[in-house]
Amino acid sequence: MTTARFLVTGRVQGVFFRASTRNEAERLGLAGSAINLADGRVEVVASGSGEALSALERWLWQGPPSARVDDVKREAIADRDFDGFRTA
Repeated sequence: MTTARFLVTGRVQGVFFRASTRNEAERLGLAGSAINLADGRVEVVASGSGEALSALERWLWQGPPSARVDDVKREAIADRDFDGFRTA
């Protein structure tokens, strides 16, 4: 298992980005969280296979139809044990 943190910049709040991310992460078999940050970005932390994390990263560059993604930063972080995928 691998854990990664993604910071997504653009028009990503108020456009169902977190809920759509949860749906995609669950489809890929990932666990983790997606939260809105005060600066307008969305932080996604996900754990699972490296292949699934790469697929999520590709999806984050697109997001849901009403989003506009300008940037996605990825960093490896210490593995975490999540129970499912949550949004906050």
